[in-house]
Amino acid sequence: MADSLHKILSVNVSQWRVEDYYIDNFGAISEILEWFVDSESGVTRFLRYPQIRALETYWYLRLKLGTPNIPALYEAIYPNKRLFREALGLVHDDIRDWLEEHDNDYNALFEKISVDNEFVKTYKLESLRETLTLNYPSYIFALAMGAGKTVLIGAIIATEFAMALEYPIGSFVQNALVFAPGKTIIESLRELADIPYDKIIPPRMYKQFMASVKLTFTRDGEKEIPAISGSVFNIIVTNTEKIRIQKETIRKADLNGLFSSKLEDEAKQEVANLRLQKIASLPHLAIFSDEAHHTYGQSMETELKKVRKTVDYLADKTNVIAVINTTGTPYYKRQSLKDVVFWYGLSQGINDGYLKDLAGNIQAFSFEGQTDQYVCHVIEDFFKEYGQHCLPDGSKAKIAIYFPQTTDLKELKPVIEQALIKIGYDPSMCLVNTSDTELTKEDDIKEFNRLNNPDSQKRVMLLVNKGTEGWNCPSLFACSLARKLKSSNNFVLQATTRCLRQIPGNNKKARVYLSIDNFNILDKQLQETYGESISDLNRASQQNKRDKIILKKLNIPPLVVTQIIKTVVKKQIEQKEFTLSKPVLRRQDKLEKRTFTLAQQSSTERILKQLGDTVTIEVQDEGIDLYYASVELANQYHFDSWLIYEQLKIIYPENEIPLSHLGNLAEQVEKHTSNYEIKSEKVDIALALVKPEGFKKEITPDGEIFTADITYHKDKEHLITRLSAFKDKAGEYGFHYDPYNFDSNPEKNFFEQILDYLNIQPKEVEDIFFTGAITDPAKTDFFVEYKDDKGKTRRYTPDFIIRKKPGKGRKSGTGKVYLIEIKAENERTNSINGENGKKAIAIRKWQNLNPEKLRYEMIFTPSDVIAADDLKNVKSFIEENEL
Repeated sequence: MADSLHKILSVNVSQWRVEDYYIDNFGAISEILEWFVDSESGVTRFLRYPQIRALETYWYLRLKLGTPNIPALYEAIYPNKRLFREALGLVHDDIRDWLEEHDNDYNALFEKISVDNEFVKTYKLESLRETLTLNYPSYIFALAMGAGKTVLIGAIIATEFAMALEYPIGSFVQNALVFAPGKTIIESLRELADIPYDKIIPPRMYKQFMASVKLTFTRDGEKEIPAISGSVFNIIVTNTEKIRIQKETIRKADLNGLFSSKLEDEAKQEVANLRLQKIASLPHLAIFSDEAHHTYGQSMETELKKVRKTVDYLADKTNVIAVINTTGTPYYKRQSLKDVVFWYGLSQGINDGYLKDLAGNIQAFSFEGQTDQYVCHVIEDFFKEYGQHCLPDGSKAKIAIYFPQTTDLKELKPVIEQALIKIGYDPSMCLVNTSDTELTKEDDIKEFNRLNNPDSQKRVMLLVNKGTEGWNCPSLFACSLARKLKSSNNFVLQATTRCLRQIPGNNKKARVYLSIDNFNILDKQLQETYGESISDLNRASQQNKRDKIILKKLNIPPLVVTQIIKTVVKKQIEQKEFTLSKPVLRRQDKLEKRTFTLAQQSSTERILKQLGDTVTIEVQDEGIDLYYASVELANQYHFDSWLIYEQLKIIYPENEIPLSHLGNLAEQVEKHTSNYEIKSEKVDIALALVKPEGFKKEITPDGEIFTADITYHKDKEHLITRLSAFKDKAGEYGFHYDPYNFDSNPEKNFFEQILDYLNIQPKEVEDIFFTGAITDPAKTDFFVEYKDDKGKTRRYTPDFIIRKKPGKGRKSGTGKVYLIEIKAENERTNSINGENGKKAIAIRKWQNLNPEKLRYEMIFTPSDVIAADDLKNVKSFIEENEL
C-alpha cells in the first residue's frame, strides 16, 4: 500500500534539512529556516517543533517543488501508477476495472469524478473530487489543537514577505488574506499582531518587514477595506461572510462596467462586493483559511461551496500564489483528505507535551436515568483528584460540564451546588455561560473571559452552546457531558478535548467523564476526525515534558574579557597615491551606434548608411566637462572631487572628456576606493551571563519575573534540578535560574560535588553557574564562535563557570574564572579533531588573550560520576587566594 502524501513529504523534507535547505538562487530561505532553532542548544526561539516542521514542508513545496497544485504534486511524488492510484484512494476493484477498460486513462477517470455524482457517492470520493477540481495550489496543514495553527499562518506570511523583500522580482507572496474561524476576526487579528516576529525572521530582515507590513480587518458597516488597490504587504483578516460572493438582483446601471455585456446576466446573479473587489486588486496573493474544518469538516457540502466560489473568483482576478488551509483534522467522514501535506495528530501533541496526558482517564458511566447520581459523582471525583491542584501561575484546576439544553442546566444546577456543599466547597464557584440572557448576565461573561486569571475563583463551568471550539483555558482539567446528545455534529469531540491544552510546568493528567452512549460517540468522532480511537489516546503518554525556568539572580556582574576585534576599514588615500590614466579604446568603442526606423525618424546626423528599412548612424563621440565629470565620479564613489579633478586636468588639458571614456575612468576610481584593510585590536568586552530582556516578562502577585519555557524528554526528568531540593547544599551558590536543566548525569554530579566542596572551602569564590543550557544570544553574551565542518559559524558555551571574587582594588566582573566542559569518555577522540576540538580551540584563544583571568578544562568521565582526581584542578583553583 502506498504511503500517504504527508509521510513521503516528511521524509523528503528531512533530507532537505540535512542539505541545509539548499535552494539555488534563494539562499535566504536557509538563513530563515535555520533561525527558528538555536544552533548550539537546539532550543526553539519561539515556534514549536510541529510549526517548524510545517513551515519546512511549506517551503519545500514552494521552492523545491515549485508550488504544484495537488494533482501535479501527486504525479511528482508517485511516478508509479499503482502507487499513484493507491495514494489517491482509488483502490476499489470496480475503479481498477474501469481504468483497465479505458486504457488506464486517469484524465478520463478524473473527469468522471468531477461530474458523476453517483459514482462519487458510491465509492466515497467526495474529498478527492474537491482536490482534483482545483487548478491552483491548495494545501492542508493538519495540526491538532494546541499546536498553534494561527501562529503558523503568521509565520508563513512573515517568511513569505521577508523573501519578497529579499528577492523583489521573485514570485513570493506580497499580500495575505486570512479567513478567521466563525466570527472571531478580532481575536485572530490580535493573535497575529501579538506574534514576536523578531523570533521568526532573522534580525537583518526584521526591521524592513515591520516597516512594510500593514495589518487590517473587515469592519461591520464599512463597504471598503482600508487598503490601497494594487498595494503590497497587506495582511487582511476577515471571515467568509464579509467578502464572499453575494447573490443579489441588481440593475444594469449598477454593474458600472465591471463585467462585459456578454456576462451581464451571470453578473446579476453573482457579483463580488466591494471588499472582494479590493482584495482582487492585490497582487501576489496568498489565501489562508484558519480552522479549515469549517469548510472541510461536517458541513463540507454547504460551507465548502461558499469558500471555494470566493477563492475561485480571486484566483481568476489576481495571481493567487497558493491557498493554505489549517485544520485539526486530516479526515472527512473517515476519508483522508488528499490535500493534506502535513499532519500532526492528537497523540503526537500528547507525546510532545503540548497537550495534557489523557491515558486511562476517559471514564464511561452507565447511570441510565440517574443523571443526578452521575453529576454528583463527577463533582466528587473531580475535587478529590484536582481540588488542591493549581497551574504554576496559581490558577486553580477547573471542570466544564456541558448540557444539551438550558432546561437540562436549570434542572441539574441545584444538584451540582448541593454536591459542592456536601464536599465542603462554596457553590458560588459555579459559573453559567449560555446564549440565554436570562441565565447568563454580562458579569458572567466577564468572569468567563477572565478564567485564565489566577485570581479567578470560578471552578465549575456549566455550559450550553458555549466553550467548545477555540476556547483556550489551560487551567481546565476535566470535561463532562451531562446527558446523551440526540444529535452531535462533532460536539462530543469538541467538548471533551477542551481540557487538553497544556502549560509548561504542569504534569497532571486531564480527565473526561462520559455516559456509555457519549463514550461510543466520542470514539466514532475521533476516528472520523483524527483517524485515532480512544484506545490510541489511552496508549499515548507524554514523551516530552515542558517546564518553565525563572531567573533568580538578575544583577550578575558581566564577565569582562579581552578579545581581538577585527574590523574592515577603508584605506586612506593620499593625493600622491591617487592617479588616473587616459583610457585607450578601440575604434568601435569610440563611436556610438544608433539605429532608427526610416518611417519614424528623420536624421541630421553626419553619416547615413541605408540598409533596407533601417538606417545605421555612426555618431562622433560626445564630450563632457571636466568639473562635471569629477563631481559625478566623486558622488558615485564617495570620493574627493578635487582629487579627481586634478588628475583629469593632467590627462585632459583640453578640458573635455569623451563620453566613452567615463566607464573606464569610473573603474579606475572604484579600484582606489575599494581598497580595504582588516584592522585588529585588543579590547575589553563585558559579557552578560544572562540578559533579562531576552526572557519573557511576567507580572505575578510577588512582582515582576523573567521566564523561559523549556522542553525535555521524560527520560531526563531526573536531571531537572530545583533550588528547593538543593537549598541546604547550595546556600547562596548557583541557581541563577531555577530549575537547572542539566543534559547529563555527570553534569549534575559535578555540580553537586562542587557545591559540597564550596561549603567546606568557600574561600574567595563568588559563585558557580551552570551555563550549558542557556546559549541563545538574546539571553546571554557568554559564548564563543567557531566554524563547523561545513564552514558555518556556530556558537559554543561551556557547561560551567566558577567565578572568583574580584581581587583587591579590582572592579566587579574582573575576578578569575574557571570554565568547565563535561563530556563522556567516548567523546575524547572527538575533542582533538572533531567538533569538541573546534570548541576547545575557540575557548583557548580566549584563554591565551586572558592568561591571568581565564582557565578552561574539558573533563571526561566513563560513568555518571566525576572521579575525585578529575576535580583536582578545579579544587586547586577554588583554594587559590585572589590578590
